[in-house]
Amino acid sequence: MQPGGVAEQTGSQGSQGSQGGESALTVVVAFAANLLVAVAKSVAAVVTGSAAMVAEAAHSWADTGNEVFLLVGTRKAAKPADETHALGYGRVGYVWSMFAAFGLFTVGAAVSIWHGVQSLVSPEAEPSTAQYGWAYGVLAVAFLLEGTSFLQAFGQTRRGARRRRLHPVRYVRETSDPMLRAVVLEDSAALVGIVVAAAAMVLHQVTGQAAWDAVGSIVVGVLLALVALFLIDRNLDLLTGEAVTPLARHHALTRLLDHPAVERVSYLRMEWVGAEKIFLVAAVDLVGDVPESAAATQLWEVADALEQHPEVVRAIVTLARPDDTASLTPEPLPEWYREEA
Repeated sequence: MQPGGVAEQTGSQGSQGSQGGESALTVVVAFAANLLVAVAKSVAAVVTGSAAMVAEAAHSWADTGNEVFLLVGTRKAAKPADETHALGYGRVGYVWSMFAAFGLFTVGAAVSIWHGVQSLVSPEAEPSTAQYGWAYGVLAVAFLLEGTSFLQAFGQTRRGARRRRLHPVRYVRETSDPMLRAVVLEDSAALVGIVVAAAAMVLHQVTGQAAWDAVGSIVVGVLLALVALFLIDRNLDLLTGEAVTPLARHHALTRLLDHPAVERVSYLRMEWVGAEKIFLVAAVDLVGDVPESAAATQLWEVADALEQHPEVVRAIVTLARPDDTASLTPEPLPEWYREEA
C-alpha cells in the first residue's frame, strides 16, 4: 500500500523475454542477409555502372547498418528495471529504432535519389548493358536472401497479429515492437526495390535509353524515404506516450470490473513503455465501506491481478476521488479487429 491509497506491483517478464528473443533472432537474420546482399550488389554496381544497382547497393548497406542499431536497441531495451528506471528500459528500443530510420533516410534514400538525379542531369558514362547478366543474377540471389529474412519477420508478425486479433498489415502499424516493424518494412522495401531495379535495367536494355536506369534509382530512393518517414513517425508516437490498442484497454478494463473487490472504475490510463510492455494506472471504487487497512489489501490484490498479464510491467491502483462520479465501461471494439480469438 502506497501513501494515498495506491497499490503498485511489478509485472512478469517471462513472456516478454521470449518475445524479445524472437525479435532479436529476426534482426540477426536480417543483418546476415543484408550484409551478403550489400557486398554482392556493390560488386554488380561497379561492374555494370548501373544507377539502379548503385541505389540498391546503397539501400542494402543502409539496411545492414540499421540492423546494427536495431541489435543494440534490442539488447539495451531488454535490461531489467532498476532504481533509476522503474519501468525498465523498453523505450530505449524506440530511440535506437529512430536512429535506424534516420540512417535509412539519409544513407539509403538520399544517396539513391541524388545518384539517380545526377545520372539524369549529367551522365558520366553509359552503363554497360553487356554486363547486366551479372546484375540480374545478383538481384535474383538478393531476392532469395531478402525473402528469407522477410519470411522470418512475417512469421513473427502473423503470430503477433493472431494474438492481437489484427490483420498482419495493421499489426505492423500498431505493434509496440519497433524492431519487428523496422525489419518487416525494410525487407518489404528491399523486395520491391529489387523488382524496380530489375525493371529499370530491362527497360534500359530494351529501349536503349539509360534514363530508365536513373529513374529506377530515384524510385528506389523515394520508396526508402517513405518507409523511413513512416518509421520515424511511429517511433515518435511511442516515445511520447502512445496509448495501448483498444483491445488491450478493453481486456484490462474488463479484468478490473470483473474483480470482486471493484465496484466501478473512474479512471484508466495505459501506455506502451517498450515492446509489449504496458504501464497501467487506474482509480477504482471498492465494494462496500471497508476500513483503510482492508482497502489497502484489496488495492494490492487488484494490482496483482492486473499484473498476472505478462505485458503489464507496472500497475498502480488508487481509490477514486469522492467527487469523481465517472464510471468506465468496456466499449465495443473497432470493426477492424478480427472476430476470431
